Amino acid sequence: MSEQATTDRMTITDWVKSLAAIPERNFTLETVQDYIVSHAVLPETLDKYMFFSKGNYTRNLIFKNDVFECMTICWEIGQASRVHNHRDQNCWMSAPIGRLRIQNFHVDARDASHGTCHIAPTEVYEMDAARPVHVNPLEPVHQVLNLPEFKQRAVSIHVYSKPFDTCEIYQREKGTYSDVPLHYTSEYGKLNPAERLL
Repeated sequence: MSEQATTDRMTITDWVKSLAAIPERNFTLETVQDYIVSHAVLPETLDKYMFFSKGNYTRNLIFKNDVFECMTICWEIGQASRVHNHRDQNCWMSAPIGRLRIQNFHVDARDASHGTCHIAPTEVYEMDAARPVHVNPLEPVHQVLNLPEFKQRAVSIHVYSKPFDTCEIYQREKGTYSDVPLHYTSEYGKLNPAERLL
């Protein structure tokens, strides 16, 4: 769900530092959403964490502790995530550069023994610098899209609490879902050696 932001503008370093100062017991969906709505990241301070690839969107780690991880995701025009969940963890997103569409899905008829389910699209909304969002914990399966008609690259900031290294991917046309591992394209501003950007 999205909210119109009325914000202070901060460097990404100060933004993360202030976020990390929130005590773990207070690191709730509402508290962090209030923070993200009222504190915007200056886009020009993200350069160190911006890696683009024609092959796929990139995941670029900025900060990680036991409570949360923060990363940029960089989207070329037309790129989209797969339909996925967040392992029952909270997620907050903002897009200091460009705009993105979020498509939520409802999951039913899940059969864990066969890895099958049925998903149907539900709420859809857009995210940009003025409209940060959070993932609805009651309907956490979603897809993020940088639609061709937006005609620009996008960079989004994602906060996950707690950090996780796998998620479920849903293949709507096949009616299946499965676990996939997650990896970072870059960590703390340095490209991972195994990565080859196209």
